Parts: sequence; C-alpha cells; structure tokens
Amino acid sequence: MNWNDLKLFLAVAENKSLIGAARDLGMSHTTVFRHLNAFELGIGARLFERIKGGYELTELGEEMLVLAQGIASGFDDIDRTIIGRDNTPKGTVKLTATSSLSYAFLPGYIADFNKEYPDIEIELLVSNQVLNMTARHADIALRVSRAPPEHLIGREICHIKWGVYVGDGYAQEHGVPLSVTDLGEHRLICGAGQLRDHTAFAGLQKNYPDNIIQRSDDFIAMASLAEAGQGLALLPDDLARPGLQRCFTYEPAGLNPLWILTHPDLRKVERIKIVMGYLAKAFASEQRLACGKIGLSQKT
Repeated sequence: MNWNDLKLFLAVAENKSLIGAARDLGMSHTTVFRHLNAFELGIGARLFERIKGGYELTELGEEMLVLAQGIASGFDDIDRTIIGRDNTPKGTVKLTATSSLSYAFLPGYIADFNKEYPDIEIELLVSNQVLNMTARHADIALRVSRAPPEHLIGREICHIKWGVYVGDGYAQEHGVPLSVTDLGEHRLICGAGQLRDHTAFAGLQKNYPDNIIQRSDDFIAMASLAEAGQGLALLPDDLARPGLQRCFTYEPAGLNPLWILTHPDLRKVERIKIVMGYLAKAFASEQRLACGKIGLSQKT
C-alpha cells in the first residue's frame, strides 16, 4: 500500500465516480479504473460496490475511509508547513473565485500583476463552491460571504452594493425606473431554486408578485435575460456588464461583503502575501464596483 493508492481511493470515495476522481487526479478514468482494481486485488477485498454506474463504499471501505482521511490530513499538514516557510516571491498560487469576479475583473488584474511579478503564476480556479483549502486545492479564495469559514484568515476588501439593471432595448421601449416606487410599472426578473429564498428578493416577491414574469437560479443568466429585454434584474454590482444600464441602488438588499482568504499556515508565504495584497488593493479601488469601505472586518 502506498500514498498514491490512498489518494486514488479518497478521490473515488469523494466523487462516487471514476470520472470525477479522474478529473481531480488529472488522470484518465480508465487509468483510475485500472489502479483501483489493482488496489482492491492487492488488499484482497472490495472497497466499493458498483451500483448503477456509481461507486458506493462497502463496510470495509467505510472503515478505511476514516483511516485514509487521517493520513491525508497528516500529509496536508506537512505540505502546508513546508510551503509556509517559503519566502521566495516566485512559484504558483492557486486562486479560487466566483464566476462573476473571474470573468469581469480578474483577467485584467492578473495581466497587470504578471507584468509586475513575472515569476509568480496565478492559477485561476473558477467556482461558486467553497474549495478545500486545508488540502490546498486552493491557496487564496475570493468569496462573498457574511460569515466566512472559521478555519480561514483574511479580510473584507469591500462591500458590494446591489442595483436594479435594465437592458438597452427594454429601456428604450418602457423607460428606466428611478426608484423602488417605480418597480410596480415594470416587468421583473427574480430568483428561482436556491435563489428564490435569497433575502435580496424578499421585497420584490412580497410587494410586486404580479410583476415577476421570469425567474432563474443563476445571477449571470438573470443578467443575460435583462440584457435581452426580458425585464428588470436585481443584481449585485459585480454582475454589471456593458449591455446593461444601472437604474439605481437597491438599498433593501443590503451589501455583499467581499473577502480575500487563505489558510493560517500559508499567511507568511511571500508569493501568497503578494497576491493577496495586490488583489485587495485592486478590488478596493475598482471604479466599476464603487465599493463601500466603512466597517471592513479582518480575521486573523
């Protein structure tokens, strides 16, 4: 038994599929299949039941998962301890961020950063999910959150406002609302799925239910629907785009706190400090966001 076998076992257990494990490990699914079969053959027992194309842990697999996770945690601790003493301003930094930040803001920031720090490579991982930073799936996270994970450290870099947005075609045909009181005269786009219960949409759903003619469970899709002329969309300002006009700030939605976070063991890594400082400054001065900066918090 070796560490590579355990990593493969953990990847299959986490994803419950060969394809997901192959993606995480950077292998083909046929290679994962071959190594998993060899691993089970080597220990003389089955760790997974093959059920309807998925992989479910056997009783032995469940017991082994607990042990393997403990071993993985130890390797992660060693990795972060070694990396944490790296004072060289070069190497790769894995940055995870939401799709809106990754599409609209980070490409320009990273291009400018590379001119100033050519020896530091930023690997951009676009995800709206929280990646495992303890296992160093990412070194830095940019996240909108009112309660960032307790095990991470960092600081709020700005408060993102919400606005009511309208497409150019809709504005020409129906006009542009100037305040909340005008919303009753317009078609509205609202949240669906998990976004249906988002606090930002509570007022719209309570006061203008008959005006809601379109729903979506994705903010980027809502922005696209507004741009296509389907109606007005309530969006955080990081979703602004050239084809949309911002009508006014929607105060009832409050503010979205934008955090930049890392693992405590990585706080002294020079390249990570440099990237965090650069991005914090870039977002804080971003004119497209007009971020509020009063009462920003810090986690240490």
